[in-house]
Amino acid sequence: MAMTTEEILQFRKKHFLATSVHYYQKPLQLVKAKGEYVYDEAGREYLDCIGGIVCISAGHNHPKIKKELIKMLQEDEIQHTSLLYLNQHPVELAEEMLKEAPEGIDRVFFTNSGSEANELAFMAARQATGETIIINLRHSYHGGTSAALAQCGHGTWKFRGQPAALNVSAMEPYCYRCPFGKKPDSCSLECAKNVETTIQTSTHGKIAAFIAEPVMGVGGFIAPPKEYFEEVIKIVHRYGGKYISDEVQTGAGRTGESFLYTKALGIKADMVTMAKGLGNGAAIGATMMKTETSDTMAGKLFFNTFGSDPYQTMQAKLTIQIIREEKMMENAKRMGNYLQDGFRNLMKTHSVIGEVRGRGLLMGFELVKNRETKEYATAETALLMEKCREKGLLVGKGGLFGNVIRIAPPLSIHQKQCDQVLKVIDECLTEMKQAGQV
Repeated sequence: MAMTTEEILQFRKKHFLATSVHYYQKPLQLVKAKGEYVYDEAGREYLDCIGGIVCISAGHNHPKIKKELIKMLQEDEIQHTSLLYLNQHPVELAEEMLKEAPEGIDRVFFTNSGSEANELAFMAARQATGETIIINLRHSYHGGTSAALAQCGHGTWKFRGQPAALNVSAMEPYCYRCPFGKKPDSCSLECAKNVETTIQTSTHGKIAAFIAEPVMGVGGFIAPPKEYFEEVIKIVHRYGGKYISDEVQTGAGRTGESFLYTKALGIKADMVTMAKGLGNGAAIGATMMKTETSDTMAGKLFFNTFGSDPYQTMQAKLTIQIIREEKMMENAKRMGNYLQDGFRNLMKTHSVIGEVRGRGLLMGFELVKNRETKEYATAETALLMEKCREKGLLVGKGGLFGNVIRIAPPLSIHQKQCDQVLKVIDECLTEMKQAGQV
């Protein structure tokens, strides 16, 4: 017999970690999904615009993936092998990924998550350079494991015992809230140059690596200009570091520019990490690097028990092929532009929206109490999420103070559904305004 929502919640409260979180004052139990929609235990339909936190790229339960999973089960294909045994599925996935890799990157290792992918990247960078310090950005997020969380730019995610001796934070490239008080038209890339200042003042002059997301996900979909990365990559290499491009959220075609946004930006990365949309819901991550970095790890043992298992690697391979065949990257760019234009139009009647930003179908809008002071509208953001849920729309939130609505639907979303998103958010904000809640 199925458990009720209340039974699940009470069990979680009693037996899960105290850090366990959930959306909404009354948590939502989801039991089914198809395409762009998810369904609760009562059968109510919701348009999914956060995709299990930016994980659903090709759509929920895509028929091609379902068919292949069923076929593998019916034919008793092995579910777990590890890399200690040979299997063709990891090889086929690696072949597809290397077709999309930036120039010079020719090695792939599979993990279970983006956190593990970044852990491997840090270890490889330290082994290759002989240095230990990693430069990260304020407002960044790179995973929940030890070394990854040490590089987190959010105090809300860090614990007292989190080791922090081998990481240093540079200023964030946050144009809307520029830490240097600049505007895009009066900017001299002070944030990029701060990476060099940080190295010069907070390290001994050499670094192991610099890590950045092309669009800062948990930070609130902060999207730095291309010029930022062009400047930073030169600085990182000048001080002997490896450039790690964290594409856990931006990868799998979500930005609409290329399968890996690193490639579209022309970032000469030494390593690229992926997860989330790569597996379209399957637990899989990947670290891609150059042979020159990989070779420095020879002579040591490295292993991941479930990395490279057949079912996950098959699903990721099919996801890449579906994204290509169904032209989902093109759709992500087209629908992303359509939604951003729609949200900017809503700014004319809803002053609580301070900025709309993002790339492709990785976008958000920041809510503020006042556009001049840019005071964080944290409670208003939470309320907007609740009201959207009541109207059958699921969105996410992010930002250091939880005041950014995050929109990341499956890449298959179409214009009629985008119109529904805009209509629901407009209605919710209008109701909040009439009730004096914004």
